[in-house]
Amino acid sequence: MLLIYALALLLVGLFAVNGVFAYQSKHIDPAFWTTVWYQTKLIPLFFAANLMIGYGVKFTHHVFGNLTFALTLSKGVEIVVCVVLGFFFMKEVPKWNTYVGLVMVIAGFWVTKMK
Repeated sequence: MLLIYALALLLVGLFAVNGVFAYQSKHIDPAFWTTVWYQTKLIPLFFAANLMIGYGVKFTHHVFGNLTFALTLSKGVEIVVCVVLGFFFMKEVPKWNTYVGLVMVIAGFWVTKMK
């Protein structure tokens, strides 16, 4: 059950952080002060997302007992989140090489967990 909480926290936190940056790149004027104002308004969201990601990694570490694996898993989740956000915000359809890369990341999880 703790692993489900960890993955949920990672997903929500990573969607929040990457969603903010994806929205910024698509809809916010790249002028310096416009970007500063946008980022300043979102400080509470970044704080909450940071807590979610931190606890997601902590709970994953508690379940597997391996911090390297916990961090690698969180990066794998982030890659999937980035592919999904790229599809929604930029209309980038994943190609075959995207799927090959995701398979390589999953293989990396397996290699990291081997004893």
